Amino acid sequence: MNYILFDGASRNSLLPFTYTRPVADIRIGILTIREKWEKYLGFTTSTITEEYLSEKYPMVELEENVMINASYVPTENLAIMVKNLQPKQAIFYEDEPIAFYAKEDQEVDFDTYDVIQYAYEVFTVKHTWDIFSKNERAINEDFNLLTKDRKSQSIPASNNVIAPKNVFLEEGAKLEFTTLNASAGPIYIGKDAEVMEGSLIRGPFVLCDHATVKMGAKIYGGTTIGPHSKVGGEVNNSVIFGYSNKGHDGFIGNSVLGEWCNLGADTNTSNLKNNYAPVRLWSYETEGFAKTGLQFCGLMMGDHSKCGINTMFNTGTVIGVNANIFGSGFPRNFVPSYSWGGSGGFTTYLTKKAFEVAEVVMSRRNIELTEEDQKILEHIFEDTKKWRKNYDL
Repeated sequence: MNYILFDGASRNSLLPFTYTRPVADIRIGILTIREKWEKYLGFTTSTITEEYLSEKYPMVELEENVMINASYVPTENLAIMVKNLQPKQAIFYEDEPIAFYAKEDQEVDFDTYDVIQYAYEVFTVKHTWDIFSKNERAINEDFNLLTKDRKSQSIPASNNVIAPKNVFLEEGAKLEFTTLNASAGPIYIGKDAEVMEGSLIRGPFVLCDHATVKMGAKIYGGTTIGPHSKVGGEVNNSVIFGYSNKGHDGFIGNSVLGEWCNLGADTNTSNLKNNYAPVRLWSYETEGFAKTGLQFCGLMMGDHSKCGINTMFNTGTVIGVNANIFGSGFPRNFVPSYSWGGSGGFTTYLTKKAFEVAEVVMSRRNIELTEEDQKILEHIFEDTKKWRKNYDL
């Protein structure tokens, strides 16, 4: 069977992260949503996404296909139901399709389908804040999925470990003279990842392949450090997708960073308002501030964005793609893509300059900024102009 993940209605509420990727490629827990579906289904998948992303993330359609809403995170029960779908069948949760069978070039009319209502609890990623607020659950489920019937590499004797049965080290993982407390949730250290000396880590925690925790870091549960990322200082309940750096002291909490981000030394995020009120977060859908229902919510930073040393972010700040922030004071809590500046004001960060930086940053990891990537980033520049209309006047 051919499985295709589609973005669904939640794509816009997951911006800025879905500016540069389909919903399926959001990382939560250890794996991306796509990687989870592929593990459960035993097949590779392709994607239906925005047209400007489709060259990089193409759809592969065969004669018979099953379409899956990528904002639904798979469970064993849901995956079994999806694998058993027959022609003219669909799985719905209330009024929303989770998955449905479709022939090539078929016009889908659900009125003609046998609709199966999914009667179990669902695990969805429909808002940016879901990525960190549901990360603890995702870590636990991915840990069980990836480590079942497997044996961890041995934990070196120099480490201080609580509940070692909940710690799993992949091949090539390095750690010495650290403290790992897995009593409240599992700790997963990926292939060739390193936890440097003096680090204090509480589970649930994930350090993905080739990532690094710097010396003396303090990391609390519900945190995922994505592949090839480097993290130091204090981190609490945050998700970093990959190839991003928070290499120095400073605090980040209840936050999500995309790929190729860099936080300067002593960058701090507020994750709690002074009056303890629920946090509102910028919504690209309504172009206003949406209720999260959360008391703790920090920073949402899109791909390729950077900030200078001593940057301070207010509670519930949203930063777009390719923003460059620096200077004293708090920048406003919505910074559009391709913004250059800080609390004193912004100008437009032109694509030519942004691409020069991206090429240097990516080449350090032996990755090329392709023409395909540049087309995507140029589209985002044009698409987000309306929020920069007062710049450079």
